[in-house]
Amino acid sequence: MDSRLRARPDLPCAACRTLHRKCSHDCMLAPYFPADEPEKFASVHKVFGASNVIKLLLMVEEGRREDAVKSMVYEAYARLRDPVYGCTTAISYLQKCVEDLRGQLRTTREKVLESQEQRDRLLRVLMDDPYLKPTHLPAGGMVCGSGGSFMLDNMIHDGHCGTFAESWPMI
Repeated sequence: MDSRLRARPDLPCAACRTLHRKCSHDCMLAPYFPADEPEKFASVHKVFGASNVIKLLLMVEEGRREDAVKSMVYEAYARLRDPVYGCTTAISYLQKCVEDLRGQLRTTREKVLESQEQRDRLLRVLMDDPYLKPTHLPAGGMVCGSGGSFMLDNMIHDGHCGTFAESWPMI
């Protein structure tokens, strides 16, 4: 929900309340620091100062001001949590996560390529194996008698006699 809709007109905004001044209907900070969220402005004020916040908002076009305030609030919270590094701690952590994920992705892609190459080698071996090729089938595709290959000879010894389609192993 937009912070402008949550602001109550009968209460001063969090900025004016913190600065102990009267909040006018055209208060520049009211849309971004509603009365029900005083901690937002308190954090931003403590880190940046009220005059710097106003100067920054004046430099930003009106359509981008809400994003600028969100950024200032995030940076202020980060600076209060970690006074030395501020939001760079979070940025460094996220950059490390991205690098770790890129490494995992690279490893996974290598494994996929390796599996595909292994599959291709296996298929080439199977296709080149003379015992798996039906080279000596009689007319009509019947597998009976000596077919001249290990697979066909084993079928005959097992007493199996049928069409080629039902005797060919599924790969």
